[in-house]
Amino acid sequence: MKTALPTEGVQDLLDQGNRIAKTDASCTTDPFGTGDNGAVLAPARKLCWDAGDAGTEEWIPQGITGVSDAQADELWGSRKPLVTAWYDKANPALCTADSGTCPDKGVRLSFLDPETPVTGTPDGRRYRHALLVEPYFNSYGNASYRAIDIHAGGIAWYKYYLYVADTLNGLRVFDMRSILDLNPDQNASVDDTTLNGLKSNVTDESKIGRQSNIYYSHTYRYVLPQVASYKFVAAQGNSSAATCVATGAPKASYISIDRSAPTAPTLIMGEYCNSDTDHPEKGRVGALPIDDTTGLLQETGGTVTTTSAYYLPRDLTQGAARYNGMYYFNRSYLDNSGSLRRATITNGRLVDYGSNITNAVGPEDLYIEHGQSMPGATQYLWSLTEHRADTTADCTDTGSPCGRVLYAHRLSDILARP
Repeated sequence: MKTALPTEGVQDLLDQGNRIAKTDASCTTDPFGTGDNGAVLAPARKLCWDAGDAGTEEWIPQGITGVSDAQADELWGSRKPLVTAWYDKANPALCTADSGTCPDKGVRLSFLDPETPVTGTPDGRRYRHALLVEPYFNSYGNASYRAIDIHAGGIAWYKYYLYVADTLNGLRVFDMRSILDLNPDQNASVDDTTLNGLKSNVTDESKIGRQSNIYYSHTYRYVLPQVASYKFVAAQGNSSAATCVATGAPKASYISIDRSAPTAPTLIMGEYCNSDTDHPEKGRVGALPIDDTTGLLQETGGTVTTTSAYYLPRDLTQGAARYNGMYYFNRSYLDNSGSLRRATITNGRLVDYGSNITNAVGPEDLYIEHGQSMPGATQYLWSLTEHRADTTADCTDTGSPCGRVLYAHRLSDILARP
């Protein structure tokens, strides 16, 4: 696709951000409240999406990663971006009556630098969306691409590669050097001429890929094509994204990067399980080695083997991260306050460490800003919440309200909890 459409870099997306998030006192959305038990751990940092993203029923935020995963020096050029993933709920009831179609747009990413204020707006941070796509050859034999219909419950960025969890299948891989630009002249009203002499269109929301010699993108200026994938070798024992079994291939519900051992970077992968009488399993979490020379997973004979795997001490886990041997887990249940749990390996088992830490409503994936590049730097555990603020049933509890934010706790504050 690079022969047809020009590429842009991550810094370009940050510079051309067309939406503004708010931070500090201007971010008034509060999914923490006082918590169900009145003892919530308030975040050290918090950012609010713009009104459209905060309230949309179509897109649901899920995964998070950032440049501390990607680079040892924690910089992408001169910037410190966060990246989040949203899945398209694709509810036909949300489509307008005159649209004719209700396309499932798949997964989009948001690129945001929490450190760089908008000129003239100190509490504003620019961000930009990009659509994930899967390349294929259409019925005419032409290279095209389509939306990727997955949950994207976790994402992890290492060197140039972005890993995206594909729940029952494994991992999809995207190359940050291959972000394609469908509107380089920044005039959406005029179809651009592509590198191969065709056209690109960013105004037709119903279309994706190459159609009648025009490239479409569900109106997104940027698309990021998949370049590789990792499939589970064992047969999948799970039958849904909710319940779990103890045998067969695991689920890739969420992922993160552990950089605490600089010479042995690791991808952490775990399962979400809503246990019941017929499905009592709480899930598993494993570690996959990364080849630091390539940024891809370390293979032997074409197979990636876990360096460790454990049963989770609790179910309903939405995100997991590991650093210096300590595991951190986000747990959530409907509109209740979330739980931030800790665990360590004791006698060959993963067991709870300390007590529950009351967290935001709807917490998801986890990402550690490790601070290794600067002595004494603050280390943060980042996450994001999925539920839109609403006045309907299930989102009216003043102690544990709903709302979408990006947020971070200081690791020191978490470790100081009993």
